[in-house]
Amino acid sequence: QVQLVESGGGLVQAGGSLRLSCAASGRTFSRYGMGWFRQAPGKEREFVAAISWSSSRYYTDSVKGRFTISRDNAKATVYLQMNSLKPDDTAVYFCAVQRLSYDSMSRLRGAYDYWGQGTQVTVSS
Repeated sequence: QVQLVESGGGLVQAGGSLRLSCAASGRTFSRYGMGWFRQAPGKEREFVAAISWSSSRYYTDSVKGRFTISRDNAKATVYLQMNSLKPDDTAVYFCAVQRLSYDSMSRLRGAYDYWGQGTQVTVSS
């Protein structure tokens, strides 16, 4: 059974930083791409960042230069370092693991088959 557990969310002032973690189990972590998505109230879940098993990275435009995705295969954990946070970044953040085992990244929700429970990030102005 694949499990993804996010942590690290919280309340932060605009301009502040947070680091999200996602601990994975139940799959050979090092052989799968991982992604971060977010969902604000009343909005669709949207792509934030993805990382391939070889650590190639891909970001949505609104977070480029502010967020960094990384992974530690020995710990089966993916991270999202978020700097210069803005009120528009307020959302529940979800990590996900890709459905297929190959060295790729994807911004499409359908490419992922397991999701964490989410962690709330709130940025105050």
